[in-house]
Amino acid sequence: MENKELNEQINALTIKMAKEPENIENYHQLSELYLQQGDYDKVMSVLDSLLAIKPDDVQALVGMGTMWFYERDFRKSLSYYNKALDINPKNYLIYYNMGNVFAEWKNFDKALFYYNRALDFHSTNPEIYNAIALLYSDNEEYVEAKAYYEKALSLQPDNINALIDMGNVCFKLYDYETALKLFKKVFVLAPDNELIAVCIANALTLSKDKEQAYSYYEKALTMTDDKYDIYICYAISLTEFKEYDMAEGMYKRAIEFMPDKSNAYVLLANLYSNQNRIKEAIDLYKKALRVDPNNAEIYSLLGNAHFLDNDVEQAILSYKTSIGIEPTNDEYKLIYSQVVEDYVTSWHNEG
Repeated sequence: MENKELNEQINALTIKMAKEPENIENYHQLSELYLQQGDYDKVMSVLDSLLAIKPDDVQALVGMGTMWFYERDFRKSLSYYNKALDINPKNYLIYYNMGNVFAEWKNFDKALFYYNRALDFHSTNPEIYNAIALLYSDNEEYVEAKAYYEKALSLQPDNINALIDMGNVCFKLYDYETALKLFKKVFVLAPDNELIAVCIANALTLSKDKEQAYSYYEKALTMTDDKYDIYICYAISLTEFKEYDMAEGMYKRAIEFMPDKSNAYVLLANLYSNQNRIKEAIDLYKKALRVDPNNAEIYSLLGNAHFLDNDVEQAILSYKTSIGIEPTNDEYKLIYSQVVEDYVTSWHNEG
């Protein structure tokens, strides 16, 4: 709906509400119009006014819970959902929304409980199965996630989100053939989506289909002005196929495109390190740290490069900095302690 038409409807409904202040439906309609505008403050204001008149309006309570969910105040969100549940304990949407809250809190058991309660009252809703699948996926239980995505797709075969998410789960399960089929189905439904083109290209890379993979990366590059992540995925693919010079060029294109992001610097530095081009790797890690100075992982990688360059003192300084940034990281501590111990032993032996 055009913004002008939306404003006209809002003005007309506001006048109508002034004449009929007790007409509950007017409040619902106005909150929906403000929701279409994306004006959450006004949605909440209208729903607050409605609840002052009719405090047991379940739709308004759920609406307020959803608004606070969007605002990421999950405690307030849950308080409204609980009020709605007291009034209507058989409303699947309340349980579904409560499941979303607990999913955001990473409380797997409670989220799963509320999603299953939602299914008790609406067993054919694909979005609930999608939510449960995503919950399992976030918990790295990919076999279970795949089963729930399959159920969702049996109910709604063209559900793009489920197709994409199930494709990603198949990736995690190393089932690249199925992932590729799913992504290609999405590409038919959404042929202008460059992210899906990249997903297809990534799957083709892991299926060892070099020419087709490259063709989809090239397609993706023509479909958007935001090319940084595509350059990086393309470069990784080129590396998989041992096209190292081309991969180097692609990383450099990414750096030139967005010089204030560290990822391309780091990945190209890793490539140089693997090729024993250590001095060049060190230079790139340092450039990455100029744009991302608090990244412990980059300091650790820089330490590795210094170590390979036989500059143990600089390696120790880099490892020590990584620990300073992430003092609870046991991996960084272990590397640091081993290098220091070897350095001290070597120094004593030389003495």
